Amino acid sequence: MANVIISIILIAIVAGIIFKMVKNKKQGKSSCGCSCGSCPMCGECHKN
Repeated sequence: MANVIISIILIAIVAGIIFKMVKNKKQGKSSCGCSCGSCPMCGECHKN
């Protein structure tokens, strides 16, 4: 029974993280927390 409860909690946490990432992506927010000046893919993330 403990395995089922732990599995449900972990699935809820993962689903929440995915939901938050999709919501941020739709709002145009970036998922990276660093400066993009040194990133070779900076032109792909932040197209203006």
